[in-house]
Amino acid sequence: MFKVGIDEGESVTGVMSRRERLRVETSREIKAIALRQMAEGGPGAISLRGIAREMGMTARAIYSYFPTRDDLITALISGIAASLAEALETASNAVPDTDPGGRLLAWGQALREWALAHPESFRLFYGHPIPGYQPPEDGPVDRTARRVCRELTRLVAAAWPNARHRQPEDTSWADLHPDYVAKIQEDLPDVPPAAAALALRVWGRMHGLVALEIDGHIHPVAGNPAALHRAEMLDLVGSLGLA
Repeated sequence: MFKVGIDEGESVTGVMSRRERLRVETSREIKAIALRQMAEGGPGAISLRGIAREMGMTARAIYSYFPTRDDLITALISGIAASLAEALETASNAVPDTDPGGRLLAWGQALREWALAHPESFRLFYGHPIPGYQPPEDGPVDRTARRVCRELTRLVAAAWPNARHRQPEDTSWADLHPDYVAKIQEDLPDVPPAAAALALRVWGRMHGLVALEIDGHIHPVAGNPAALHRAEMLDLVGSLGLA
């Protein structure tokens, strides 16, 4: 009997077998169809059985990739979160630590560029909760989201000597959600509560125009959304007392 020249053992040396490559490609196609389902019918439209029908697979076969719809959604969001975190960190890390304003500007611009390149992923990650979906506690999604939050808070904390006038000094940890407080105090113990609160406001301004643009609300009123967003980011950086 003829045998394919790549056997299972080759995956140990870093070369995937034909079966492994097929599994990766099939998993990628399942995720792509799930994102399209969501684009056409909202988050609640994601259906493993519907994906199986479209791909000509049996329900049993697709369940060998993702046993439940929640497993598929978790895998989707996990990959999305990792992609976004990498884009944001790569952009900000390209700017020296001595330029906190430039790092924040790079972060904000990278957020918009990533969202425009992955609109459905942006909607899934930041949109409305998916009906019936229960994300795993302290899973890959939560850990990556925490990583993004930690890095942005660190950037704002680095700007804090100039930015402190933007947040009332009497801000206390009691003004923030206990879960957020616990994560910040564990990851960045030297950050004061006022800086942590300011980081949330900075994130809101960075995210706001991007969300409006992705949902189609900016184009009817702005001829150049990129210039509008950059002006907002420059104003944000300037309001923090940064060059």
